[in-house]
Amino acid sequence: MDGETAGPSGSSSRSGSPAESGSPAESGSFGEPGEAGQSGSAGSDWLGELTSTRGGRLLARAAAALEAGDELGTGARLRAAGVPPELVAAAFTQAELRLRAAGTFTRAGEMLFTRAGLEQSTAEAAAHHRAARFAGLGRVADLCTGIGGDLLALAAAGHPLVAVDRDPLHLRIAVHNARVYAPDADLDARGADVRDVELAGIEAVFVDPARRADGRRFAAGTSEPPLPWCFALAERVPAVAVKAAPGLPTALVPPGWEIEFVADGRDLKEAVLFSPALAYGTPRRATVLLDGALLDGLLLEGVLLDGVQFDGVRLDDVPLEDAGSPSGDGPTAAVGPPEISPGTPPEALPGISPELGRQSVVAVTLAGEPDGEPGDDGEEGVGARRLGEPGTYLYDPSPAVTRAGLVGELARRLGAWQIDPMIAFLTSDRAVPTPFARMLRVEASLPFDVRRLTVLLRGMGIGALDLRRRGLAGDVDALRRRLLPARRDLVAGGPAVTVVMTRHHDRPWAFVCTAPASPSHRAPRAARPFRPPEPRRAAARRGDGAAE
Repeated sequence: MDGETAGPSGSSSRSGSPAESGSPAESGSFGEPGEAGQSGSAGSDWLGELTSTRGGRLLARAAAALEAGDELGTGARLRAAGVPPELVAAAFTQAELRLRAAGTFTRAGEMLFTRAGLEQSTAEAAAHHRAARFAGLGRVADLCTGIGGDLLALAAAGHPLVAVDRDPLHLRIAVHNARVYAPDADLDARGADVRDVELAGIEAVFVDPARRADGRRFAAGTSEPPLPWCFALAERVPAVAVKAAPGLPTALVPPGWEIEFVADGRDLKEAVLFSPALAYGTPRRATVLLDGALLDGLLLEGVLLDGVQFDGVRLDDVPLEDAGSPSGDGPTAAVGPPEISPGTPPEALPGISPELGRQSVVAVTLAGEPDGEPGDDGEEGVGARRLGEPGTYLYDPSPAVTRAGLVGELARRLGAWQIDPMIAFLTSDRAVPTPFARMLRVEASLPFDVRRLTVLLRGMGIGALDLRRRGLAGDVDALRRRLLPARRDLVAGGPAVTVVMTRHHDRPWAFVCTAPASPSHRAPRAARPFRPPEPRRAAARRGDGAAE
């Protein structure tokens, strides 16, 4: 579920062992397969050492040293006290990775990671959202489990689990991380190729096949195990979900399977393919994960949520019940999450408490039939919809919406139309805030002309300038310099302006826009945003007392 590195001979592991992956040793860090410092008594089982009581104290010392900027001094004192240098380096590596993971996992301070595993892991919010699909089912097999990003959500939801990965280190880390969230989880960990695993007694399968090897990404739609093998799992276990890259050619997905594209704020993260037994009844879904705090504000502002499906994900606890749970006698009775309408107070939402905004992430989902056929660039949802002249407001749909081919569905919900048949921008004369698009107010609409734009912007006395481009070629940075040669051209307290460069009537066009006045009308923030500080390159990580 987490990593993306294929092992040899059809290995389904996310990150192979040193001998399998051929990864070069990396000096200056410890705690990952194939890195320097794993020989010797401490290096042979750093995971066991760090999960001991002594290791817990060592990790706490390392974390405190990172916070205080005293890695060098603390590392030297620990080595002088007899702590093996490899173990000191491992502790500092874990402390650094935990800091980086704090924006992805709410309990990062108790978890263990490798660099590759963290980079390729499923974010906790997405994992909890996906775990709701398996509600009502029994034992779930998590194939290619990586460091356990999805495993921990399934464990927290109370499923008995089988975790499979060829990488023994990642498998042990996955078990540890799952027990951080569910100490009493019923968990069977198997170090094996997923194609050799017996699925008797399994009621559902989640598989996240590898999409890169030796540091290189596979071509879109290529994975290990291959997608046809993943789809064929449904012949053995009806309830199957397959995680894929968001650039997946949708024509590869079998009929009857549902495709969900998931964005965290404005960042498109993944595609998930659900077998008919887990499908909610619509072929495409666009899901946006956003801070629960925003839902309250959006509802109070009358944001358009009529018919929108949602689920709440309480990241500090077990996922909410009854949010997207399959119902009936078996897994084929899956139904979608509940729907909400404008004016619904947060405390009245199923399973959501008034504390929603401070504790949860909300997944809002737009579902429907995709629009048109893919264009030459592979983007769907840009065909055969209502066209018209630019209105007062411009909507830039979430990448999950455009990738799912649901721009037309969103346009119908907004009462909006397109300005060009091949561009996904929508427009309307009425402000209709939505979590599925960034909304801007159009101050000027004109054929694209740098000189005219320069004069217009300087006359507005702007305080900040943002440029967005869709459907036009060109160097954005060079254009910014032409429009705004120097920072002195900005006016303190002036409006923040966005210049949108696109096409209208099949010709280059520009919109000069400002944000609507209400703060809640801004684009949804990503769930639990976090920007970790740049890690210090401390000699403590090397264990030799010398600066990197």
